[in-house]
Amino acid sequence: MATPVVYADLNLARTQGPKHASPLPRPPDACQCPRWHQWALRLGCAGLILLVLSVIGLSVSVQIFIQKTSVQKINKDIQENRTDTTERPTPFQCPRDWHSHQDKCLSFSQASGPWNEGLTDCSAKEATLLLVQDQEELKLIQDLGRRRGHLFWIGLSYKLPDKKWRWINGSILHSDILQITGEAKENSCAVISQIKSVSETCSSDNYWICEKKLKPV
Repeated sequence: MATPVVYADLNLARTQGPKHASPLPRPPDACQCPRWHQWALRLGCAGLILLVLSVIGLSVSVQIFIQKTSVQKINKDIQENRTDTTERPTPFQCPRDWHSHQDKCLSFSQASGPWNEGLTDCSAKEATLLLVQDQEELKLIQDLGRRRGHLFWIGLSYKLPDKKWRWINGSILHSDILQITGEAKENSCAVISQIKSVSETCSSDNYWICEKKLKPV
């Protein structure tokens, strides 16, 4: 009798090598971009930052330029105003019915009285009794007085104890301007006639001449 043949399936375990640790899975939101994309992103960010800084610097430069231009314009306007003031002097004018002579205005009174009254009247007009400053002005006064035919008080009186003729501003009369004729004594004041200057008692009745500085219009 034949020997029976037995078939058996043998599952031999394959020899397995050492297991390698598998890489950890990446989180779902991790960047899957290639490395050159990351470099491009970094360069783009750096370029954006440089652009912002450039815009800020340009804005500051523009502000500085505008301020500098404004200051230069203001300085130019001030300089032009100074130049205009220098080139175009302010006009001066005497009040109505006053006579202009050099840098002063002259007024002949319409009333008469003692010397002190003339002094008070001139002061009320923001003026003083006339102080003759030179021969030219003396001649003008005599010419104008001749048309009116009066004697006129001026700002000159005889003072004691120095026995000198003094103007109302305190200065002493110089003979090269005018010479006073007549007796000079206490309470003597000077008047101007058509041809000469005379000593009169200050209480005498005469007209007077006021003067004031020219004022800008």
